[in-house]
Amino acid sequence: MPSGLAALLDDVAGIAKLAAASIDDVGAAAAKAGTKAAGVVIDDTAVTPTYVTGFTPDRELPIIWKIALGSIRNKLLFLLPAALVLSAFAPFLITPILMIGGAYLCFEGAEKVIHVLSGHHSGEDLHPEDPGADGALLEQEKVAGAIRTDFILSGEIMAIALAEVSAQSIWAQAASLALVAIAVTAGVYGVVALIVKMDDVGVHMAKQNNTLSRAIGRGLVKAMPVTMRFLSVLGTAAMIWVGGGIIVHGLHEFGLHIVPHAIEGAGGGSGVVHWAANAAYSGVIGLAIGAIIALAVKVLPKSKANLAQK
Repeated sequence: MPSGLAALLDDVAGIAKLAAASIDDVGAAAAKAGTKAAGVVIDDTAVTPTYVTGFTPDRELPIIWKIALGSIRNKLLFLLPAALVLSAFAPFLITPILMIGGAYLCFEGAEKVIHVLSGHHSGEDLHPEDPGADGALLEQEKVAGAIRTDFILSGEIMAIALAEVSAQSIWAQAASLALVAIAVTAGVYGVVALIVKMDDVGVHMAKQNNTLSRAIGRGLVKAMPVTMRFLSVLGTAAMIWVGGGIIVHGLHEFGLHIVPHAIEGAGGGSGVVHWAANAAYSGVIGLAIGAIIALAVKVLPKSKANLAQK
């Protein structure tokens, strides 16, 4: 009996060690995958604050919370299972699906650029304080638009993460992707919440007795409009840049190397200059693709209407 008990305890200890090793492997894989997706995470962080612009301070955090819930739902309920199924049964579909998502990002970014250049505003550019605006409806539309954009960016994050853990078992892949999804969502929307509440923090600090605190508080309040405008521009550029980058990477995967190689050789060498050149060329391609799609979306309905009249 003692020998049997000892053997059982040895088995339990062995299983515990294997479980601990598996947890370590999953954590390491998730950390590596999350690092690889850092570029898209930064873009996601830049895009999201623009969706709360114009709302009263008491609605900012609830809106961010709604978007965050939509984001984690996107990742865990839709993208994670889809990624595992595609990886197991149809890996050849991952690249074209990502390219379609990239084209959508290009379209959204290009549409915003076109609206700015033409002096017109889309429904998403309206604010609750505009005459005749329905604040509740606009909030609903903003949240829905943010979750749609997040779905594409989250898809890219999950795809990058999946590529890093593809050698793991399917359960380890699932655990790693879930860790990445939770960590990225918490990180992105935590930072976004801090950004949009920066002016409230500034107002609180400006009321303190300490001279330095008051000065910093006033500085934060004055910096907020500039910061939001900068993030609005950066968010639009991020859509175009990331979307263009996804499409360029997809072309490379399909063996169409001319454009990817030309971009890869831009800027020469490596480092910041090389990265900036790659991003700029991907952005130009993304803007061109987005503008073509935006033009098609605008022209095709009119063409169909004209044909119907004839």
